[in-house]
Amino acid sequence: MLRQLRRSLIWLGIATGLGAAGLAASQSFEGMGKPNLAANWGSSAEKAIRPAAPNRTDIPWFQLLVDQATPGSVLKPPPGVYAGPVLVDKPLTIDGGGQVTIDGGGKGTVFVVDTEGATIRGLNLQGSGESHDSDDTCLNVRGNHHLIEENRITDCLFGIDLKQADHNTVRSNRISSKPFDLGLRGDGLRLWYSNHNMIEKNEIIDSRDMVAWYSHHNTWRGNIGKRSRYSIHFMFAKDSLVEGNQFYDNAVGVYLMYTERIHVRNNLISHATGAAGMALGFKESSDSDIADNEIIYCAVGVGSDLSPFEPDTTLRFTNNRFAYNGIAVRFTSELGGNILTGNSFEGNLTDVVQMGRDVASKNEWRNNYFTGYQGFDRDGDGIGDTPHELYAYADQIWIETPPAQFFKTSPLLELLDFLERLAPFSSPELQLKDAVPRFAKPERAART
Repeated sequence: MLRQLRRSLIWLGIATGLGAAGLAASQSFEGMGKPNLAANWGSSAEKAIRPAAPNRTDIPWFQLLVDQATPGSVLKPPPGVYAGPVLVDKPLTIDGGGQVTIDGGGKGTVFVVDTEGATIRGLNLQGSGESHDSDDTCLNVRGNHHLIEENRITDCLFGIDLKQADHNTVRSNRISSKPFDLGLRGDGLRLWYSNHNMIEKNEIIDSRDMVAWYSHHNTWRGNIGKRSRYSIHFMFAKDSLVEGNQFYDNAVGVYLMYTERIHVRNNLISHATGAAGMALGFKESSDSDIADNEIIYCAVGVGSDLSPFEPDTTLRFTNNRFAYNGIAVRFTSELGGNILTGNSFEGNLTDVVQMGRDVASKNEWRNNYFTGYQGFDRDGDGIGDTPHELYAYADQIWIETPPAQFFKTSPLLELLDFLERLAPFSSPELQLKDAVPRFAKPERAART
């Protein structure tokens, strides 16, 4: 009977316009595909070439001030608007005090740092070109031990681009892209083969992604991301920390693809909505700690695909709050290896979705709080007297058949679910079992 109803719901989904587009939307996030390893983001193996002429002739060329400065000196330009492009190829401290604007004139990259130990502070960078092929950027950073802070970057395809740049600090910058559709914008902040960098207290708004590709031992702390696609997208990255960030109204919060030992803690991720909206995503990633995060009002809180991937590794979810999400946690593989301890599940439409059959026991649940727990705590020890078990009844229809998710929470499925619980005519599927659930909602420290 369930099989026949499933077929009917698929047909209805197609008839109402869900069809292939709806199916693609419901599945678009799972694999995301392998990266384009042939993508050429520009070579940093060769020294950057000094620009021959400014892109604008109606304003002073900032390059002339850089050329006149001696290595190791401090350059404080007079307030005003200057023309780009600019190459800094010697260690300088450039401090614009927030009153110096460098305009790229809508062509190419605005500002390139290709030296060691430079400081770029208090500049307004704007007006890059629009070419993805040439990575038109406001600030291209190469070399090591730079300090990039308190700059304002607007109307640039890519914001700050670190290429083979190690031991740098990128702090307190405000970055936005060009006013294009989401997929046509450039990345607000990008690390490419760049290690041991500190990315902190930046604000990325109306951009595309923050990305770390082939980049290890980096720290992302105290950043704010809004109205973008991926707040942070890791790919082939290891041993990094994502801590104390706030991500709002993005398609995806933090996505870990082919990574190891990426630790995500004390972040706030909210309103990752849409067909592929997700707060935390994992694709073939292993050995990571996800702790003390607050994930609220997202289509999916955690989406895990073939993770953990490496044998004998785990993903550890500890003391996180999942509140008012469509699906709090979704596991789409049968590998298991997820350990969830001390988490709080509050007011989600669905707490857990486990794809596959007879795989709930492969993930470990301990001492979590569920608003849907129906037991008691007669001895007052804070632990429920009976285990918390979550079964999928009629929900199996949309779990196994993504187009049917269009009808999730509809009166038809709600009635069918009620009847199945009252007098099951098919075997329900166990989604989770927590033998020692918390009875009382855990207190959380106020977020600053």
